[in-house]
Amino acid sequence: MATVAQWIEGARPRTLPNAIAPVLVGNGAAYALGAFDLTRGVLTLVVALALIIGVNFANDYSDGVRGTDDVRVGPLRLVGSKVAKPTTVRLAAFVCFGVAAVAGVAVTVLSGSYWLIGVGAVCIAAAWFYTGGKRPYGYAGLGELAVFICFGLIAVLGTLYVQAGDFSGYGIGGAVAIGCFSSAVLVANNLRDIPTDTEAGKRTLAVLIGDQDTRNLYLGLVVVPFLVSIVGSLRDGYLLLGFLALPLLVGSARKMIKGVKGKALIPVLRDTGLAMLVWAITTAAALVLGGR
Repeated sequence: MATVAQWIEGARPRTLPNAIAPVLVGNGAAYALGAFDLTRGVLTLVVALALIIGVNFANDYSDGVRGTDDVRVGPLRLVGSKVAKPTTVRLAAFVCFGVAAVAGVAVTVLSGSYWLIGVGAVCIAAAWFYTGGKRPYGYAGLGELAVFICFGLIAVLGTLYVQAGDFSGYGIGGAVAIGCFSSAVLVANNLRDIPTDTEAGKRTLAVLIGDQDTRNLYLGLVVVPFLVSIVGSLRDGYLLLGFLALPLLVGSARKMIKGVKGKALIPVLRDTGLAMLVWAITTAAALVLGGR
């Protein structure tokens, strides 16, 4: 039976910046439009956190029952390590999806934009079928695209829209930037797992394009947020604060360029997530300062 510490590790807390960062940027964009609403902002955070923890448990379950995690390089997997029953981990995923659904319906009712319920349903389905079902799209090289859309475009612009009822250039730029950061985290994860994923028949994008192109893709993705900061600064100079996240990526970039592999890539995931969070915090702060 899994301990509390193992359940926490299984929830993969290092992925939480992927949920927190888009909500911060979306709230900052809403503030810049004079439309920030604390209740709606908090509810969108609950949705994002519940969804990412749910997808982590869902991946743990689906990969575990397929045997993909029998040989694991990264953090503990509950099913793969046999410390928790598959049905229990699956239930944990469904509970998280339920929390996300309830919070999502609540914020939808407050905003009056009921079509967003459909968007939420698509996000929950995407979370499950990433590695679940007979033909998981995560096994067909589409994981990064789904992350870009769900934890970039939808998360940032959804947070903005439920408060402002509209989109903005800042919101769109922030959505693209966070989507690239989130995708970069997954790219680094899948780069690390190329050998085990290949053996298990899991055709991630990294497996499909190979080691070197995966490294190039990572480097390209982490450049985009800073280009967004530069473009945004033409209208609001405070947005250059986003460059405070750059030092966190120097070590990761070096590892990518030098060809570091295996467990040595684990810090890249951590530092990329932290850089995303710092970029989101500083960008949100810039939008608040610029909106005064």
